[in-house]
Amino acid sequence: MANSVEFKTKIKQGIIEIPEEYKQELREEQEVTVIVVKPPKRIPQTGMIAELTQNPISVPGIRQLTRDEIHSL
Repeated sequence: MANSVEFKTKIKQGIIEIPEEYKQELREEQEVTVIVVKPPKRIPQTGMIAELTQNPISVPGIRQLTRDEIHSL
């Protein structure tokens, strides 16, 4: 990407704030391309979902499907 800058910032009330050192280069109403790199999802290690994931409950009359079986439905 020509003429690109990269910086880290925090989103505040839905607004991505541009650092002072880049504000002079960007005009008001100027169209820019924004690429957001999201942080990886954090999977909770505690709580009900984590407990059920580690220790699934068996229900009589219902069999557990394999990954292939799930995707072939």
